[in-house]
Amino acid sequence: MRRTVTAVAALGVLLSTTAACDVAARREIDAEKKATEQGPPPPQKVAQPCKVQGRAPKIGIVPINLQALFFNQINTGAKTVAAKTGAQVQVVNGNDDSQTQANAIDDLVANHYDAIIVDAVDTEGIKPAVRRAKAAGVPVVAVDATVDDPAVATQVGTANAQGGKLLGDALTKLTGGKGDIGVVGALNSTIQNERQKGFTDEVTAKGMKIKNVVDGRNIQENAQTAAENLLTGNPDLPYAYATGEPALIGLAAAVVSQQRTKDLKVVGWDLSSQAVDGLKAGWIVGVVQQNTFQFGYEAMNAALDHACGRSAPKDVPVPTQIVTPANVKNYLYYLEK
Repeated sequence: MRRTVTAVAALGVLLSTTAACDVAARREIDAEKKATEQGPPPPQKVAQPCKVQGRAPKIGIVPINLQALFFNQINTGAKTVAAKTGAQVQVVNGNDDSQTQANAIDDLVANHYDAIIVDAVDTEGIKPAVRRAKAAGVPVVAVDATVDDPAVATQVGTANAQGGKLLGDALTKLTGGKGDIGVVGALNSTIQNERQKGFTDEVTAKGMKIKNVVDGRNIQENAQTAAENLLTGNPDLPYAYATGEPALIGLAAAVVSQQRTKDLKVVGWDLSSQAVDGLKAGWIVGVVQQNTFQFGYEAMNAALDHACGRSAPKDVPVPTQIVTPANVKNYLYYLEK
């Protein structure tokens, strides 16, 4: 009889514990859903509406691609500001190709757009098209990628090399400056090469070693294949770094498929659902998150000011933050377009 009572009591404790865990899990899921759905902070400022030759301003946007959440969020931010001012917006996919972007700029100029926003695949290769636009009287706002040319009306972006340095510093503090690192980069991307250099300079100066660099070409599928090869060729690799959203998604997929979540720590750029899963599980230990929506807000504000004949800043810096397993819940709205 006593054993029966004890067993019943134990079962009651187990059920109570299970119920409590279920309640806590549901609360956490509800909180995360609310955080994701609340969306980004709205723009703190919006350019004054105007008319250009008696009509609403026409603004063209030429992103690197329309695959990455990052570029879609820039577009969303820009469209948010445009909607508040009545401006018309046309988005032309750059398809990860500098010549496609140059052609898009020329077409937008030919179709009498009043300003153009571009996130350049190749910051050198885009310069002739930017100069042609300026010569035609169409101001160009460069966002994200730094296009160092006087023809650029306004530059909106972040210090990519500095972001890489900050992430490198965070990793060396975690590792004590010891261990090899594999890098999944995008060697065709000026931006990501800057991030790679800032990171590698920092970690090597503090004692770590870059074991290998593979090229994902800023395309998710390519990045996953490159990351799979990196991990297969380096089965004891303890750390890995991804220089952008497609690279980090590809690397995350490779880590999971090769069951390396217990022995490999990852850092990288730009949140995605895959990155958030890794942060929650603890094997992704740091992600540099740029304020993508703010990129869009600021780029559209500058484009409208230029289109309307008003002055606009030459440079608009946008800060970054490092997302960790401890604070990831505060940034879940970046999972929405």
